[in-house]
Amino acid sequence: MTKPFVDLRSDTLTQPTPEMRQAMFEAVVGDDGYGEDPTVTKLEALFASVVGKEAAIFVPSGVMANQMAMRVHTRPGDVVIAGRSQHVVGFEMGASAANAAVQFNFVDDSEGVFNLDEVATLLDAQFDHQPTINLISFENSHMASGGRTWAPEQISALKKVAGKLPMHLDGARLFNAAVARGVSAKEFTTHADTVMACLSKGLCAPVGSLLAGSTELMERARIERKRLGGAMRQAGFLAAAGIVALESMVERLADDHARAKVLAEAFAKKFPESNYDPRICETNIVSFNHPQARLLVSKLEELGVAGGTVAPQRARFVTSALVDDASIDQALSAIQSLQI
Repeated sequence: MTKPFVDLRSDTLTQPTPEMRQAMFEAVVGDDGYGEDPTVTKLEALFASVVGKEAAIFVPSGVMANQMAMRVHTRPGDVVIAGRSQHVVGFEMGASAANAAVQFNFVDDSEGVFNLDEVATLLDAQFDHQPTINLISFENSHMASGGRTWAPEQISALKKVAGKLPMHLDGARLFNAAVARGVSAKEFTTHADTVMACLSKGLCAPVGSLLAGSTELMERARIERKRLGGAMRQAGFLAAAGIVALESMVERLADDHARAKVLAEAFAKKFPESNYDPRICETNIVSFNHPQARLLVSKLEELGVAGGTVAPQRARFVTSALVDDASIDQALSAIQSLQI
């Protein structure tokens, strides 16, 4: 009998739960372009409350939410301080330059968080005829470093350096970070002027992300959503799944984290040359450097376990609701037998 395929490529591969499908079937809908879809309105209010903001907007994707934030916070030619390997920098096909005409000043984020002295130096450089910095963007959890998280006190320290400068939180996996740290999402968002979170990753909704902030910022962001082609019509059936995601799928993320830790320990033992410390695996992402990362991923797929790379020499494996204990056992067996 053929073993089932274990898919660790991404948590975007999750499927809507039966409860979500039922909620989608029963959803009351209207035209959200006119602000008349009651289910979308309910989802937006729920998310705004969860992250402690005045208002929120439902959008098709996290990339769109990030791009809307870039546009409401900046003007063409402005500089955004961001981590060198953040999603908004390296995984959105240059969208910030194309959509907002901004440029980035990078700080090292190899460990997920920023060195605040680097941030302070970049801010100080504005007085030496450098372009205006109008935004700091940070990511929590931080995908490229392996799902590492910012502690609330680290965000507070960043805000102290930023002063009055706006901050945007790319929280695509915000709830993974909250569960890992054992805190509420609000504890991460207090100092963020805008915050984005995805519903379609670990929370299992089929489509959608949300952007939240002040009422004034969200009014401007709705214009940017329209400009980017993201205004939806009878979207309540999608929003219904998002409501279920926020209300019932957050706590179960701890299971994904526990399974990722098991994988992290197995990879660290199998590939000591990677110098991968499994203790840095805080959430649902196992990511480590290996000189033959692409070959490693390819050979593992031949053994029935799919993963991916996020750089030429950096492998990534992601747990989600698709991955149960039996899947982990199968993956462990494949890892142990892997030869490269």
